[in-house]
Amino acid sequence: MNKVFESADAALHDLPEGAIVMLGGFGLCGIPENSIAALIRRGVRGLHTISNNMGVDGFGLGLMLEAGLIASHTGSYVGENKLLEQQVIAGKLKVNLIPQGTLAEGIRAGGAGIPAFYTPAGVGTVIAEGKETREFDGKMYLLERALHADFALIKAWRGDRAGNLVYRRTARNFNPMMATAARVTVAEVEELVEPGELDPDLIHTPGIYVQRIYCAPCEKRIERRTVRKVEAPR
Repeated sequence: MNKVFESADAALHDLPEGAIVMLGGFGLCGIPENSIAALIRRGVRGLHTISNNMGVDGFGLGLMLEAGLIASHTGSYVGENKLLEQQVIAGKLKVNLIPQGTLAEGIRAGGAGIPAFYTPAGVGTVIAEGKETREFDGKMYLLERALHADFALIKAWRGDRAGNLVYRRTARNFNPMMATAARVTVAEVEELVEPGELDPDLIHTPGIYVQRIYCAPCEKRIERRTVRKVEAPR
């Protein structure tokens, strides 16, 4: 089976309107920026995105939001995107905010075939409204459903033609678990090698979870630049 595609556009040629799409990354680290650009070029609308955050204004998922591609979003942190805030307040975008650990476990459970799980996060808050609760050993827990997607768009550092992937440091974040939780996983990599060139002990995502892979350059941006003032010596 040939999993290699020549570009993001080719790899995402059949992603339909209204699809549920997981996108890896934390902030701007490890995001599938080339896949995002391909979706914008295609103009695929009505998407239901699942991602830790919504990028920033002018980059990442923020570009999809600006293009009007997103109908709803499930995530944990959206504080860096002003447009999202405006659209939510105006009632133009539905957002489901859940605790970050619950988001991560929901995706992992989806990939592991676990339909639901109990967690203490959110008990006694608005997060618990309408959800089943149960006591274990004197502590209350919420029942949360697993998360699945039609497509998972993920980013890795290196990959081989069989779809085996290696992530680089914190760019691993949500990518490995999302790769397991979708019907079709599309991986973009900075370096594509032949099978056997990756150290088996260092592979983070086995190729069995990846249906499509392509190689593309990566733009490494700084999400928020912080500097320190240093006084000149007297």
